Amino acid sequence: SQLASAVMRRVDRKLTDNKQKIGRLYAVAGALAVAIGFVMGGLVIGMVGLAAPATASEAPSEPIIPDGVTRVPYDPDDFRPDPSYEDKPYDPEAQIEIYGGKRAIDPPRPLLEIGREIYVGGPFQKPSTFLGDKNPLAPHFYVYGDWQNVVGWSDNGNLEVGQIATRLNLDFDLGITSTERIHMFIRPLDRGGQFTRLEFFGDDDDDGGEHALNLNLESLFFEGDVGPIMQGLTGEYNTLDLPIAVGFMPLLLQNGIWLEDAFTGVAATIPAWNSPVLDISNADLTVFAGFDQVDSQAFIDTVGDVANHNVNIFGVTAFVEAMQGYWEFGYGYSDGEGNLDEFSYHNVTLAYSRRYEPWISNSLRAIWNVGQDASGQQQTADGFIFLAENSLITSLPTTLVPYLNLWVGIDRPQGLGQQARGLLKNTGINFETDAITQFPKLDDTGRDTLGGALGIEYLFDLDQQIVLEVASVQVIGGPNQPGRPALGDQYGFGVRYQLPIAQAWIIRADVMYGIREFDQDIKGFRFEVRRKF
Repeated sequence: SQLASAVMRRVDRKLTDNKQKIGRLYAVAGALAVAIGFVMGGLVIGMVGLAAPATASEAPSEPIIPDGVTRVPYDPDDFRPDPSYEDKPYDPEAQIEIYGGKRAIDPPRPLLEIGREIYVGGPFQKPSTFLGDKNPLAPHFYVYGDWQNVVGWSDNGNLEVGQIATRLNLDFDLGITSTERIHMFIRPLDRGGQFTRLEFFGDDDDDGGEHALNLNLESLFFEGDVGPIMQGLTGEYNTLDLPIAVGFMPLLLQNGIWLEDAFTGVAATIPAWNSPVLDISNADLTVFAGFDQVDSQAFIDTVGDVANHNVNIFGVTAFVEAMQGYWEFGYGYSDGEGNLDEFSYHNVTLAYSRRYEPWISNSLRAIWNVGQDASGQQQTADGFIFLAENSLITSLPTTLVPYLNLWVGIDRPQGLGQQARGLLKNTGINFETDAITQFPKLDDTGRDTLGGALGIEYLFDLDQQIVLEVASVQVIGGPNQPGRPALGDQYGFGVRYQLPIAQAWIIRADVMYGIREFDQDIKGFRFEVRRKF
């Protein structure tokens, strides 16, 4: 019996050992099965994923080649390894030349900067959210502008004077947020068209000087965007984009030809809308109204001055990028008050600009004045003018620019608002005056005249400028027409040279000679030093 018991215990021990081995084998087999399952599952999913695109969309075996595109045959020589410069020393100047020699510069600083500076990168300190979390403050205060000093001699036929004059332009900018600010502009050294000056040669000089110091406002207005303002007030994001301006504000439209004036009023813009159906990639629409300080040559008081306190203007303007060009539309109504009501009129404009590759850039512009009923008096805004600006695209498109600008004006066309400048202000340098030394110019009103300016502008290496120009004014309706500044045909020759001598200093020289039929010739020269800050 003892032997039988020993045998049974040994058998049980063997069975127990075998069970443990079998258990371990099962565990290993199970782990292998799970691992194999994961691997096989991944392979199946990957195969399904690879096969899905071909099943979901029947992609063509060959790429689609659009019209006008040629497929280039494969050439293995087109692919080479990146060059190695391990045997060459590092040259920082050569690295800069890769980008055309461009490098960071220290720009001229404003006269005064308080708060966040101009032309600096971030990161900035965490802003205040006094006006709301969604419209954080970005406070700053800048004073900037330029100072012009001019010596010149001008012979306008009935007035010959040589003088040195100065003008200071000061802009004050109080920033509140990234989209809201209050802006002010003054000219403390001139008043009523007279500049601080010293007349010291010329037949009609007064052999003395005159100061014209004043702190009269040239503009003072608030501008901002209604969308961010509402975000700050409500704490909710919105999609509204509505820039506005309120106050004594400047407004410049169509390069200042149709409107260049500062008046007391309001303006609002609906920006950056488009229409695929109409092929409009970008468009802006602006409405505006002015109630005081409206300068229009269509409204003259009893002493011959512009009646800028008795005129209101209401208008709408738009620019539209379409038809591979740039359209500008405008309508304005000038409303005279009191005895100036009979000079009220409608002003309509249309312009189209386009570059015709590869040889010419062209702008066509038209302005109509209609609806004025002067009750037997001479109308002041009853005409039409058509202007064409053309510049030739040469082999040096950014530095050598020949141009030919033309116009034809019928009766007495007027811009909607202008400060002592005519509709031909951009036609050529022979139609420009500096407003400081009474530099002579040809008739720039476009009243019953046609003509043009032919010139060439050269910018060297973009470090200086010279302009040479000839221009002509041809009268319509015979000589000595009442109300037309040009008594007869006029011809002008002009030269301009401009050179930046430092980052903040510019010198400029102008020479002009004008021949006027039935009137005295005009001539002048000027030399200007301008400091920008």
